[in-house]
Amino acid sequence: MNKVEVFENERATGYNQFVETWIPNYHYFLDRLPKLLSDTDQKDLLVVGCGTGNEIERFVKAPEQWTITGIDPSPEMIKQAKDKLHFYNKVSLIEGLVSKLDMEKKYSAATLLLVLHFLDDKGNKLNLLKDIADRLVSGATFVILDITGDKKQIQQNLKVLKLLLPEGLDEEQINNRLNRIGNELFTVSEQRLSELLQEAGFEAPLRFFQSSIYMGWLTKKK
Repeated sequence: MNKVEVFENERATGYNQFVETWIPNYHYFLDRLPKLLSDTDQKDLLVVGCGTGNEIERFVKAPEQWTITGIDPSPEMIKQAKDKLHFYNKVSLIEGLVSKLDMEKKYSAATLLLVLHFLDDKGNKLNLLKDIADRLVSGATFVILDITGDKKQIQQNLKVLKLLLPEGLDEEQINNRLNRIGNELFTVSEQRLSELLQEAGFEAPLRFFQSSIYMGWLTKKK
């Protein structure tokens, strides 16, 4: 059974404000997701850890007609996503885990944004990546955004992140958050992330985006 981080209560209701504050270029990254996946033939997308539906919102407004399945273990996040996306009949939102999705259904693309750093590297990261790979067609594109880097790299980029934060934030809250990122999350090095993806059944990933501690990766299902 995978250990999962479930966003509830204030963490769920304040999620959108949180990511806008703490992830420089967050909207830039999301806005370009449909372009990154525009050469996908079947336009059948799996959004893992869909949260409040921020990335799904970009795909339903894209020129291409996507059929989208979003999945998240948090009932509160799924509720927010349903409130936001109930107008779109090609979007299915599921409260639960990827491991519970039907193995017969195969997707032509997938995203995993801001999820992996909550899972330990004692099997849980690999299990999730395998569960995703098992539900993709061969050649499917997979996009990841996550906090990535070895200890030294993370600490150096946290200094950069602090400089990029909006004005007026509480200094104690900033330092608490930076300490949590540096010491409590399950971040891995770029090399280790590549190893995990290849072991799970993906090609060696390409890092195509970075904003301080946050890195974007592209790979394909073998």
